[in-house]
Amino acid sequence: MALLKDTYPARFDVEYVEEHDRKTTLFRIFWSAPILIILALLTSFGSENGINEAGKQVSANGGSIALGLFVATALMILFRQRYPRWWFDFSVELNRFSARIGSYLLLLTDRYPSTTEKQAIHLDFDYPNVEKDLNRWLPLVKWFLAIPHYVILFVLIIAALGSTILAWFSVMLTGRYPKSLFDFVVGVGRWCTRVEAYAFILVTDEYPPFSLK
Repeated sequence: MALLKDTYPARFDVEYVEEHDRKTTLFRIFWSAPILIILALLTSFGSENGINEAGKQVSANGGSIALGLFVATALMILFRQRYPRWWFDFSVELNRFSARIGSYLLLLTDRYPSTTEKQAIHLDFDYPNVEKDLNRWLPLVKWFLAIPHYVILFVLIIAALGSTILAWFSVMLTGRYPKSLFDFVVGVGRWCTRVEAYAFILVTDEYPPFSLK
């Protein structure tokens, strides 16, 4: 399937498959538990981490790798005008892994999330030329400038969850995921990816478009 090249420095897409497996869809939340625990263990650190009797991770007063990367990258851009390539590569791969899990949970794919393969989930960020492409002071305020997006995304994410519930019923009854619902959920993911790239991963100073496309 050929995917159109997006001009924004952050891109997200999922290959559409109309027919879905009813069995894995019915028990999707249970199938997802092991990989969700792995993701939680991978992205959490801080004080008092443990596992409760149900096998779920408990994290109290902890931070996150994503937050640490954001702060470290912002400081590096501000004071040194550098974005270490290995920080960037790690952030990209972590986000790809998270995107595969999110897509599986949202029924966009039936393939169990891989820890290495990209599968049918396409997420890419362009590595920035910091001195040429990034203003060293913007990392201090990008998170604030993106507030209008947070408000809209709050509503869109709720709508995407509602669309996923409708898609679940559709798959259970017909074995098919409606294309219109699929495109909407993927579009919300694409919007989130652009905002994250701008405000938190800090790979671009180009303000994210208000668009699902």
